This record gives sequence, C-alpha cells and structure tokens, in this order.
Amino acid sequence: MNNNNSRVVVIGAGIGGLTTGALLARRGYQVLILDQALVPGGCASTFKRQGFTFDVGATQVAGLEPGGIHYRIFQELEVEIPAATYCDPGCGVYLPGEVTPINVWRDPQKWQIERQRQFPGSEPFWKLLAKLFEVSFEFQSRDPVLPPRNLWDLWQLVSAVRPNTMITLPFTLLTVGDALRLYGLGNDRRLRTFLDLQLKLYSQVSAEETALLYAATALGVSQAPQGLYHLQGSMQVLSDRLVEALRKYGGKLLMRHTVEGINLENSGATSVVIRNQKTGEVWTEPADQIVANVTAQNLVQLLEQVPAGYQQRVDKLPPASGAFVVYLGVDQSAIPSNCPPHLQFLYDYDGVIGENNSLFVSVSKLGDGRAPAGKATIIASSFTNTGIWWQCENYEELKQQYTEEAIARLSQFFHLTPETIIYKEAATPRSFARFTARDQGIVGGIGQRVSTFGPFGFANRTPIKRLWLVGDSTHPGEGTAGVSYSALTVVRQIEAS
Repeated sequence: MNNNNSRVVVIGAGIGGLTTGALLARRGYQVLILDQALVPGGCASTFKRQGFTFDVGATQVAGLEPGGIHYRIFQELEVEIPAATYCDPGCGVYLPGEVTPINVWRDPQKWQIERQRQFPGSEPFWKLLAKLFEVSFEFQSRDPVLPPRNLWDLWQLVSAVRPNTMITLPFTLLTVGDALRLYGLGNDRRLRTFLDLQLKLYSQVSAEETALLYAATALGVSQAPQGLYHLQGSMQVLSDRLVEALRKYGGKLLMRHTVEGINLENSGATSVVIRNQKTGEVWTEPADQIVANVTAQNLVQLLEQVPAGYQQRVDKLPPASGAFVVYLGVDQSAIPSNCPPHLQFLYDYDGVIGENNSLFVSVSKLGDGRAPAGKATIIASSFTNTGIWWQCENYEELKQQYTEEAIARLSQFFHLTPETIIYKEAATPRSFARFTARDQGIVGGIGQRVSTFGPFGFANRTPIKRLWLVGDSTHPGEGTAGVSYSALTVVRQIEAS
C-alpha cells in the first residue's frame, strides 16, 4: 500500500471517477472527488418519481462474474458485490415489420442456434468474432495499457501479450463491415441491420465503421461465462458501493462542487479551481495528481493552455451522439408476459438509427426495487443529433413531439393507455448537459472506429504531466465495465509514477 500521502483530486463522480478515487484511497492516497451534480454516478445514476426509480442512462452491467472487472475491484475494496441477476436474453431485437425477436441468449449454444436460424450462412463470421473475443478478453484481463505513452506503459502492454494474441494482429485495421464482406455477407440486410443496432449501443457507430476487435468484445460479452446483469435496486447501487469504499479508506466526496479550471505550471497540472454551488465560494485546491473523469471535449475546456496536437485531435473528433430518453412509470398490465429486460426496436429500414426510428428499451423486473407492487418502469432511449436540441426554435415543443412519437412507437409492443401510464418524463441532450455536465449532453464516449480504438485511441496519460483522463473517452470505451478498466489503468499508472 502507498503511504506517501500524495494528494489526488478527481474531477467527476461517474463510475470511472469513483472507481479511481476508491482504489487510490485503498492504496493510501489522499483523495478528493468533486462533482457538480446532486448525486454521484454520472450517466449511471438514478432519480426517483412517485415511487418509481429510474436509471438515468446506463441500465445494464457487465463484469460482475468472478474474474470480471467489477468483481476484481469490489474484492480489492472489500465491499459487498451488488446483488444482480443475469439478463437472459441480454436483448430481444425487433427488426422492421417483424413480430418475433432476435434473442441474444446468454447460453452460447442457444445463441448459436438462434443466430443460425435468423441469419443462415453467417456462422463462419460469428466463429471469427468468438475467436477474436476469446483472445482479446484474455489479453484485456492481463491489464495492458493502451495506448502506451512511455516505457512503463509499453512494458505493461508487452507483458500482456501471449503467442495467441498475435491472432488478432491481421484484424487490427479491419471494421465489422470488412469482415462481413470477407465472408460474403456484405449485402445481408437483416444481419447488417442487427449488427448496426447492437453496435450503436456499444461503439456509437455502425457496423461499417466499428473496429472489428472492439465489436468482437462488445458482442461476445453477453454470453456465458460472462454476461449482462440487471442490478437489484437500481444502477445507483454501483455508485453507493464505491462511495462506501472511498469513505472507508479516508477519501472525500463533495457533490454540488464545480471544477472551473485546471492550473498548470512548468507543463504540469498543479491545482484545480473549485466553486461551491451552494455558497458561491471559490478556491484553489492543490494536488499532486489530477484525474479528470470527463469527456475529452470537456477536458480541453478546463485548460487555459492545451498542447496544440491534443487540441487539434479533439477538434477533429466526429460529432458524438446525444440521447433522447422517455421514462415511464406504468401499471404492470402494460408489460407483455415474458418480456425481456432489454429490447431494441427498429421501425424503418430506410430511416436512421436514432431520432425515434430506433428505441433501446429497459423494463423493470418484478421485485427488483424499481417500482411499487403491481407497477413497472419502462425506459426508452433513442440516439439523437445534439445540434437539433441546442439550435431549435421551440425546445419544449420539440421535446413534446419526440415524447409523443416515442410513446406511440412503444404502444405497438406495450399496452400503453392514459390508464396504464402513471408517470412520464423525458430527457434530451440539454438535460444530460445540465445534470452530467458532459459537453453538449453527448453520451457514450468516442465512437470506436479503427482510428480511435485501442492503440489509436485517447490515452489515460495526457500530454500534461500529472494530469490523467479516465472514462469512456479512453480505452476500452463505454459502459461501466469499460470505464472501470480505464480507472484501474490510471491507478496503476499513478502508482508507477
């Protein structure tokens, strides 16, 4: 354990920031975490309305199984692993005009039978993904540092490599679209659309653009011995466990405190400027290390001086997606029997994935703590262009229009009437910007294209000494498991430095 009393300030109490702070406190550092929101958790937090508990953004978790990233972290922190059940199927996907879903089963054999039935002739493609996932997952479990930025990082990367890792090298620069064409599946519209829907959730971009190695992991983690989990209570339990650990080891968390800037001296980060939102008090907090659990776009906004190459790289990032979300508290009679906890709907092949033409839906389970007895929650999200919401002439009118369209779409599957809908609320990129402070209200991090994935992505180690970036802008991408991996990487790098 480190006992040098180094002071670490963490900007942002999302899962990545809380994990970083808790692990550093466990290892003997003086930790202060700051966040402008009311409750910790960022996009994995929750809110309550009329007895219903709604997950703000993230609704499912990976990595709780023995050996998984959350399991490893909770073991080190010596806090209880949250109660959860497997999502099986992980998702039921409905393509346009179809009444039978494509079920993404947790059992590998059931999933193989399902995909062979749904996509005849595609099995060689899926076998490739399975092999790449197996090797990539083993590689990631050895905690490589990607992308490496100094000799220590490079050594961690090299130490994680095994002979079978080399199997992935020929596929490093390929996309899922390339792999589909390789197997003669480039014109299979149903398969490509299914992949587009699934990958948009995990990589922010379509199959044509998603890096093949990233897709193999994102699509493979749903199957045993891994799996997707539905937490008992709400997503907030993850944050609660991490805050519990942070405080147990002497760390401090201040909510409703905004970091307005990061001060630099001699090319290194030295302190942060903090504003107490309740009192208006402003002060400067010195730090030996500063960890920013923010987007890459937000990070450069906190700096008066940004290295030119870093600023240019951020400026050149393609626009990230926002989310439009409808939160419904309903009577249980609105939910069809045997409804999976997660669903995806695409309504028109010729439309875009997003803007209510596609919906990702999460449904509460009986007794999971999200709704009163006899009631349930439905959370439906759709990707959206953030610019629409910041440049519109009548924001409330547009929000109402999207809400009505989403509920009309949902009514094709759920029994939604004025009698069964007890509570409804909607969120837009402007809502996410207000409550999570993410630039323009973007969600899900940087699209996992070849140019921004793994060795080509944003490093945790920034060009500024003693300043670190953690979260979904860095390897291995979005989701609570992804940002937890990035947090563990930063902790190891700080210790080594």
